[in-house]
Parts: sequence; structure tokens; C-alpha cells
Amino acid sequence: MSYDFLYEVQDSVATITLNRPEVMNALTFEVYAQLRDLFADLRRNDGVQVVILTGAGEGFCSGGDVHKIIGELLQRDMKAHLDFTRMTGEVVHNMRMLEKPIIAALNGMTAGAGAVLALASDLRLASERARIAFLFSKVGLTGADMGAAYLLPRVVGMGRASELLYFGDTIDAATAERYGLVNRVVPHTELLSTAREWASRLAQGPTFALAMTKRLLNQEQHMDLTSALEVEAQAQALLLMGEDHRRFYEAFKAKESPRFNGR
Repeated sequence: MSYDFLYEVQDSVATITLNRPEVMNALTFEVYAQLRDLFADLRRNDGVQVVILTGAGEGFCSGGDVHKIIGELLQRDMKAHLDFTRMTGEVVHNMRMLEKPIIAALNGMTAGAGAVLALASDLRLASERARIAFLFSKVGLTGADMGAAYLLPRVVGMGRASELLYFGDTIDAATAERYGLVNRVVPHTELLSTAREWASRLAQGPTFALAMTKRLLNQEQHMDLTSALEVEAQAQALLLMGEDHRRFYEAFKAKESPRFNGR
């Protein structure tokens, strides 16, 4: 399939590179739809175990294209607006429902919808040059967009989330790391190599166990402690009977490194 971004798969790792560097990889209607469908399709793609999401050039993603989306939407009716905002939400939904790790490699400006795409990823690596802004309020829109008001408090806490969504200010990579918004800041030249190293480790790991971990991280946000303990007990009992766990045990006895197969 043809995409308006770069897409490649190597060693079970898919790399999505937003590729409109002349506009800081601003999103279009078509890119949103393609991302929505690709993340849904990846659920059934056994050849991909980990996804890296990054941007070409000097930016990760500056959000929706001012002319190709905002200017166009202002000419459309309310139903068309709702169709669009629901589609953008489906991108985030499909990212969270993909039971494979997604690593966002933030190479530069990460703003608006771009910041939410990073937020919807499982892990965030930031170049020292990265800047992040949930700038919706600065353009007269609610900061609660594409699931930001749901996801952001769970990552940085309610106080920090309120600050970031109310003011829409730009923060640098070091501040994002201090807030807990990114997992690690690395030198700009090492960003993609670090992302690929993390992705390789995950792809070679017990992928079924990782999928179950992501599923439970999603599900347990809605549970009380008693329910969470029970669902974890059931999941762990299942994994204790899995082939990967047995491979760990046999490798441990032989004093070797386990070779997992995702079962």
C-alpha cells in the first residue's frame, strides 16, 4: 500500500517516518486516515512486533496542517467537523489497542496533534533538540483533543497536565523528562540508534508477554484494586504456562540466554 509517509519493516520492527519536512511534518486528512488504518492493520501483522514513530527533517510533527486541514474545515459543516475529530481519535484508539510497543522518537518540534501522537505511544525518546507543546488552547480550541485529557494526567499527573493543556506553552526536552513526559533525552545524533536499540530489545523479547502487559496497562486504568489483582492473577497464570516462560527456565538451567518465540 502507498502512504504519504515513509514506512519500512526490518527485523520485526516497523518504522513510520512522517515525511513532510517542509512543514514540520504537519498532518493532512490523508495522513490521519492512513495512520488510523495502518495501526489497525498492524494488529494482525505477525511480521511486526514493535513500531517506531518519528519525523523527517528537523521536526517530529507540528500538528494539523493549517491550510490543508484548518482552512478546509472552516468551509465545512458541523457533521464534517465531527467526522474529522472522530477520525483523529481513532488514530489514538488504534495506537493504544495495538498490543505491540510503540516508541516515539521525538527529533524536534512536537506540537498539537503531534504531541498527542507521542503521548499515545508507549515509550518516548527525545532528542536534546525536541520541544513539546499541547498548543490547542493557544488557537482557541479545547486542550482535550484526541484523548489528551485522558492520557496526559495518567503520564504526568493532573497538575502538570492542567498546566500543559491550559497554557499550551512549549517545553524543552529536559523539562519534558523532568515532568515524566519522555522516558529519556539523548543526543540528537543518537536518537534513532537508541530507538532502534530499544525496539530490537523488545522485538527479541517475550512478545506475547509484552502484549499482555500493554493490554493490562490499558484495562487496569478502569479497575479497582481487587479487580486488578484478579485480572493480573489470571493473566500471569496463563503466561506461567506459556512456552516463553518455559524457554526462560530451560535457558536458566543451562546457564544460557533465553531465545523467546512469542508464545
